[in-house]
Amino acid sequence: MAKRVPQLELDNQLCFALYDASRAATRAYAPVLGELGLTYPQYLVMLVLWEADGPCTVSAIGGRLHLDSGTLTPLLKRLADSGLVERARDAADERRVLITLTGRGTALRDRAQHVPATVFARYKLGVPEARALITQLTSIVEALET
Repeated sequence: MAKRVPQLELDNQLCFALYDASRAATRAYAPVLGELGLTYPQYLVMLVLWEADGPCTVSAIGGRLHLDSGTLTPLLKRLADSGLVERARDAADERRVLITLTGRGTALRDRAQHVPATVFARYKLGVPEARALITQLTSIVEALET
């Protein structure tokens, strides 16, 4: 029989708990976002665009979501194909692509307002606990990125 090494047991790994929680949270969004015709990554892009005061560059969206352009470009193409965003070269700098919400994309924000509360109810956490968890997770990300 193999010798047990507690620090190498799966249940003792913070990375696995974070990974498992992330996957469960993403799965919880699927049925709610499906009603809106969005995937979870598309929803994240739409959140960034809904927060913006105008067009966003692909690199700005990628920076906010910690995604590279290789991941983001096909996702943005699908959002454009569905009529939620428009993609256009920046007239001031042809290397940059600007992403702008369409009327449909802007209108979807109203239809999506229930999403956070609907999914949050499944977390079985109070608002103070959720805010504390967000702070802790943000601190972990910041520590790992320095």
